[in-house]
Amino acid sequence: MKEENKIKTISRRGFLKTAALAGAALAMPAGLGKVFAAETKQPETSGNDTEAARIRGHRILGTGKAALEVSALGFGVMGMTYNCSGHPSKKECIRLLHEAVDRGVTLFDTAIIYGPLTNENLAGEALAEFKGRIDVTTKFGHEVIDGKATGRQDSRPATIRRYCEDSLRRLRLDSLPMFYQHRADPDTPAEEVASTIADLMKEGKVQRWGMCEVSAETIRKAHAVCPLTAIQSEYHLMHRLVEENGVLDVCRELGIGFVPYSPLNRGFLGGCINEYTVFDANNDNRQTLPRFQPEAMRANMRIVNALQAFGRTRGMTSAQVALGWLLRKTPWIVPIPGTTKLSHMEENLRTLDFSISSAEWKELEDAVAAIPVVGDRYNAEQQRQVGR
Repeated sequence: MKEENKIKTISRRGFLKTAALAGAALAMPAGLGKVFAAETKQPETSGNDTEAARIRGHRILGTGKAALEVSALGFGVMGMTYNCSGHPSKKECIRLLHEAVDRGVTLFDTAIIYGPLTNENLAGEALAEFKGRIDVTTKFGHEVIDGKATGRQDSRPATIRRYCEDSLRRLRLDSLPMFYQHRADPDTPAEEVASTIADLMKEGKVQRWGMCEVSAETIRKAHAVCPLTAIQSEYHLMHRLVEENGVLDVCRELGIGFVPYSPLNRGFLGGCINEYTVFDANNDNRQTLPRFQPEAMRANMRIVNALQAFGRTRGMTSAQVALGWLLRKTPWIVPIPGTTKLSHMEENLRTLDFSISSAEWKELEDAVAAIPVVGDRYNAEQQRQVGR
C-alpha cells in the first residue's frame, strides 16, 4: 500500500475484520446460479462498539439563507420500501435508521412517490424523535391519487401545497428541512413552482428547496425567484452527464449544493449484483432499465472490475472507491447511498477514512473512461421526464 493512503482511526483488529469480510465478498464467483437481489438479514447494531464507523466530517449545501449543513454522506431511505427486491421488516429498518443517526448521519432522503407514501411513513415513524438533530428531505412532483402513482407530473401551486401538508403529516414535522421538486412539470413553469415554494417558506412550512434532474437553464430560472439549496441528479462513474450538460457548472456558479442519488448505480458498482441477479417483478424497477439487462450487466462488469482492481491495493472495496471518487470532486457534493444492511452502511461510512491523491483518482477515471458503458440508464418513458 502506498504511504499516502492512510486509514484513520481504525484499530488493527477492526480493520482486519472489515478487510476479511470485504475480501470474502470480492472473491465470490460471479456465476453460482441465480442470485436474488437484496437478500436480507436482521441488522445488528453497534451498541458500544468503539470500532464502528462514524461520520466526523460535515458539508454545506447551498449558500446564504439557503445553506444547509449536513453529514458528508447522507442516507437514501427509498430502498427500504420501494424499488428494492427485498427488505427487512419495518422494525429492522427503523433499527438501522436509528443506527445511522447514532453514527453521525444527519441527511435522510425520501419522497412521496416512494411506495407511494409508505417510505415517508417509515421515515416519519423512525426519525421524528430526532427533530433538531437531523434533516429529512422529501420530494413532490409525481402525481399520486388515492395512494397510487399515475405516471404524470403535477406541480401546480395547489398541488404543491397539498403535498406539503401531507408530507408534514407523514414525516411528523412542523416544517420540511428541504422540499425537492422530483420531476419537472411540463405544464407548470419553474418560476411558478419557485414562487409557490417561496410562499411556503414565508409561512414556515418549508425551510429550503431543491430540484431533481433538471437542466441548467431551469435551475437558473428557478433560483432567480427563490434560491435553491441543492440539485439532486444521478451521478457516478457510469453516468457523468451533469459534468457535460452544465448542471455542475451552474451549481458552482450560483452556490447551489449537489446531491448525487444512486451513487453506486443502484448497487451495481458495489459488485453485489450481476447478470444472474433476479429482481422482484413487483417492486424493483431495475428489471425495466436497459443497463440492468443481463447482457448489459455482463459487459459493464468490466467497470466494476476496474474499481475492484483500484481498491485492492488500497484496502478499499469497489463501493468505497465509487463513493470516494464522488466525495473528492468538490466539497459541496453530498452522496446519499441507501442500504438495508448494517454491513453496507459500515462499508459506506468507512469511505471517509481513506486518503487518495488526485493523481490516483485521475488514474481511476482514465481506466473507467476507456470502458464503454452498455445500456441506457432509463427506458424511453422515464428518460422523457429528466433534463427539462
